[in-house]
Amino acid sequence: MPRILTRENAIRWAPFLVLLALIVLFTALNPSFLSQRNFARIAIAAAPALMVAVGVTFIIVMGSIDLSMEGVVSLTAVLFCFLMLALGGTLASGGWIAIPVILTVGAAIGLVNGLIHVKLKIPSFMASLALGFVGTGAAILLTGGDIVKFNDPTFRALLTWRIFGFPLMVYVAGLCLVLAWFIQAHTRLGRYFYAVGGGEDLAHASGVQVQRVRMAGFALAGLFYAIAAILQVAKLGQAESVTGSNFMFMSITSVVVGGVALWGGIGGVWNTLVGVLIVAVINNGMVVIGLPDFLQAAVLGLLVIIAVILSTDRRSVAFVK
Repeated sequence: MPRILTRENAIRWAPFLVLLALIVLFTALNPSFLSQRNFARIAIAAAPALMVAVGVTFIIVMGSIDLSMEGVVSLTAVLFCFLMLALGGTLASGGWIAIPVILTVGAAIGLVNGLIHVKLKIPSFMASLALGFVGTGAAILLTGGDIVKFNDPTFRALLTWRIFGFPLMVYVAGLCLVLAWFIQAHTRLGRYFYAVGGGEDLAHASGVQVQRVRMAGFALAGLFYAIAAILQVAKLGQAESVTGSNFMFMSITSVVVGGVALWGGIGGVWNTLVGVLIVAVINNGMVVIGLPDFLQAAVLGLLVIIAVILSTDRRSVAFVK
């Protein structure tokens, strides 16, 4: 009879157990935390962040890192608003065309990111960080520091139209998550991500076109950053040069807390979902229990460290860099 209470199972389920423990903790401190309205708030806050985190998950599974998300989200959000306004300002007037165009732009920026990393042999964190600054700078240049708004009730239905108490954007994020899981688990590209992350030399010797896989991974990440930008615009009703702020910490923290290994080859998008929910629950819970603002960042950092300790198998890591 197979043993259930093994160390491997404890590590595998630790992030989910941490999530449940946080829900129980915050509910005990304030029973209103356990309400559908509050869970809807958590889901709205988590939906764009989840898309960014899913994108960076593919990169981290390959053993690389992507720090361009804030700039890419800001730039694609601003471009999306400008394009919507140029096409009449509503989905019905032709503004729907902006959606596939911006998704393509996001994937193209990601591909450029991958090309710089692979062809110029620049470390991924440096190439992506630089490109992120380029994205933020381009967003400032386009907006002049102003806010870009458009008001289309049909588009804002992503936030205002609710099914079972949760807005439509939450279901859109859920469908995109399922798509990401399908790519990860049921496509050759998804298997190659793990092969490259598990050992680049071995993958190359096995016939995997490592450079193409890395570029495809960055393009895919850019696509999901663009989805996050569209959801963020739907949530805020506007875009500006700082629309992507805080997504870097939120997404990478969520990926690690969820159990995706930074050295590559381990974890996946479902781990990322749990990690995003952990961070979103911590953020929301601190507000619900009335923790002062100046303490929230410090407590979040402390809880993230505890969550990583509980959910990471450090015996399998030769060293930490």
